[in-house]
Amino acid sequence: MTSFRTIKKHHKHINNPFPSNPKTLPLIQGSLVFDPKTLPPHQFYDIGHDFQLNWSSSNGGSLSVCRKPSLSRSIWSTVPGRAFVSAAAADTEVQESRGSFLVKDTNIRLVCNHQTVEEIGVIQQSDLQAPALLIKGRVFSAKRGSVRVESGSLEVVEKKLGAYAKVVVAFPQEEENVVKKKAPCLDFNRIFLTYSSERSERFYGFGEQFSHMDLKGKRVPMLVQEQGIGRGDQPITFAANLVSYRAGGDESTTYAPSPFYITSKMRSLYLEGYNYSVFDLTNDESVQIQMYGDMLEGRILNGNSPLELIERFTETIGRPQELPEWIISGAVVGLQGGTDVVRDIWDQLQDMETPISAFWLQDWVGQRKTVIGSQLWWNWEVDSTRYSGWRQMIEDLSAQKIKVMTYCNPCLAPMDDKKNVGRHLFEEANKLDILVRDKNGGPYMVPNTAFDVGMIDFTHPKAAAWFKQILQEMVDDGVRGWMADFGEGLPVDACLYSGEDPITAHNRYPEIWARVNREFVEEWESSRPGESLVFFMRAGFRDSPKWASLFWEGDQMVSWQANDGIKSAVVGLLSSGISGYAFNHSDIGGYCAVSLPFFKYQRSEELLLRWMELNAFTTVFRTHEGNKPFCNSQFYSNQKTLSHFSRFAKIYKAWKFYRLQLVKEASEKGLPVCRHLFLHYPKDEHSHKLRYEQFLVGSEILVAPVLDKGKEVVKVYFPQGESQVWKHVWTGKLHHKGFETWVEAPLGYPAIFVKDGSQIGEMFLQNLKDYNIL
Repeated sequence: MTSFRTIKKHHKHINNPFPSNPKTLPLIQGSLVFDPKTLPPHQFYDIGHDFQLNWSSSNGGSLSVCRKPSLSRSIWSTVPGRAFVSAAAADTEVQESRGSFLVKDTNIRLVCNHQTVEEIGVIQQSDLQAPALLIKGRVFSAKRGSVRVESGSLEVVEKKLGAYAKVVVAFPQEEENVVKKKAPCLDFNRIFLTYSSERSERFYGFGEQFSHMDLKGKRVPMLVQEQGIGRGDQPITFAANLVSYRAGGDESTTYAPSPFYITSKMRSLYLEGYNYSVFDLTNDESVQIQMYGDMLEGRILNGNSPLELIERFTETIGRPQELPEWIISGAVVGLQGGTDVVRDIWDQLQDMETPISAFWLQDWVGQRKTVIGSQLWWNWEVDSTRYSGWRQMIEDLSAQKIKVMTYCNPCLAPMDDKKNVGRHLFEEANKLDILVRDKNGGPYMVPNTAFDVGMIDFTHPKAAAWFKQILQEMVDDGVRGWMADFGEGLPVDACLYSGEDPITAHNRYPEIWARVNREFVEEWESSRPGESLVFFMRAGFRDSPKWASLFWEGDQMVSWQANDGIKSAVVGLLSSGISGYAFNHSDIGGYCAVSLPFFKYQRSEELLLRWMELNAFTTVFRTHEGNKPFCNSQFYSNQKTLSHFSRFAKIYKAWKFYRLQLVKEASEKGLPVCRHLFLHYPKDEHSHKLRYEQFLVGSEILVAPVLDKGKEVVKVYFPQGESQVWKHVWTGKLHHKGFETWVEAPLGYPAIFVKDGSQIGEMFLQNLKDYNIL
């Protein structure tokens, strides 16, 4: 029997500032064995109507999958002579601290790294829409003998846009040890699927990744968790890890991973289910997926371009619903402080004719001071002291077609220290027994930032309806949107009403949380034609784009750094876009400020202004004061920041006509608003190398933001493959394809280009003139 244990590190005050990396099994390599008497040298097997599997005994034996009629191009293949299915039995240890998780393999009991292929044949199964191809054989250890295993099956399901091949690797319930018949039964809880790659192949996607666009050479874990403070940028990561265990994160930690990728060779695959897995891309010639569990299921996608592969992927997982026009018509102004503050800033923005979509007031529930800064009372009702005249303020804003947005999350804090409490939601949820429970049956009090909270157990049949009633009370006041925060912190030793494995539920929880919000929105909108609600999230997994209205990238540092500053916001935007997160954005200026004796990160005015320029070309243009508002430069700090903000809100509005098109396209095809150049120029090798330096808005606008302190020029590459030339928005200078050059980009005039002569470009330029921007 294998074991699982968790180690809590929440309350360690002094920690190792250089924690070890996750200790997982290394790349497993073994041989492939077959009997040439039973398997022919070469054989072709039809898989349904669209795919073909090829067996070849050359170079030790291999399999490849091709899409008809292009049988010369493999979309998936094994490495000749090497096992493509392996298995292991190991104990699992998870170290946990405030939403951060470290998974370790311990006590590795058996590794079966060699494989036989004994039979390949077509079978009929009632639950399949087409015949499946079954590959039978054994995995074995040279030291311990062999174990019978069904090593894989492929099936095809016809879809509107084409077909995909489904891969299933499973072990029978009772293994047969053919060497020692009396040996104890082994519980395999690791499956490895190994297949070929090319040395020059680049891997994009994997959800919202913040440090790298191309993940070749990396190990990429699929675990929802806090992204971390610094994520490798120093010295902040050192300080964060010292104060709280692994709080700094690393280059792989993310709120929203997705077990999906697209490669530069037009290969694509994604895993189904929610088990923890690791994609090992460290070998030049192979990919190895390590699945924690006794079954691996996934789909191999076929497509001739990155855009087509994204369409295939989002067709199966689901696509976002079209955003309502109001959320993308102007700035979403993030403010805190109460009614008088909102009205004062509103007056200033009106004086500058700033286009405003909404005021986002996260402190509507009241605010308290903690060791990490200003935090909210996690009890989802309006604080009538802080926001006196709440409904009247909402009505006044609504009269000017400005919405009010708020904040909530799936956690509840005890309100013993708060004075003006109407409903004590933690106590209500506890009495209804809809909180996640610990092993003793009590509410699991989860350490989260500076205080402990209870999490709602949405596997309980009463939980969703109860929380929807809270949302109903909020929108009854006139609220039309909210941040649906968190979702990444379900403890892996929690006890859920459903009884399901909490490790699997951990990755599924943000999707359930999104679905509860989506259901409420649809129910509310169904009885109110012409009205709409929007909620935005940071935590997610593979299917989250189907449920959430909108995403934001979480808590970047207020810095210029690459792993967790403004540069990482671009990488997160583009990697998530490839992974189906079509609507995404970041906090203007970043969120996380730090004020320690030897470590100070405070939002500078220059950083804030450059972040405004960047976000004016994302789906939503939204500010955030950050965790330490008084340490940070704000858009309202002075006339310069206020004027800059108003100017770029108008620039954002100037391409609204195109944004509406892109939002519609995203709902129909799953294509992101902001795109890495690889999506439109897959044959341009130089475009493949780009990380955060530049990106496309749709296909018609090219953005090269300034992401370094004190810089007023940027290097811009104009990709191969276009007949048009690119026109610089501010100067009108034309740039031809295939060239890289330095472009001036002083404050207020970022390097923005449109296709010369295109209708989209001409309309954008005309709108800039109409707003007196150009």
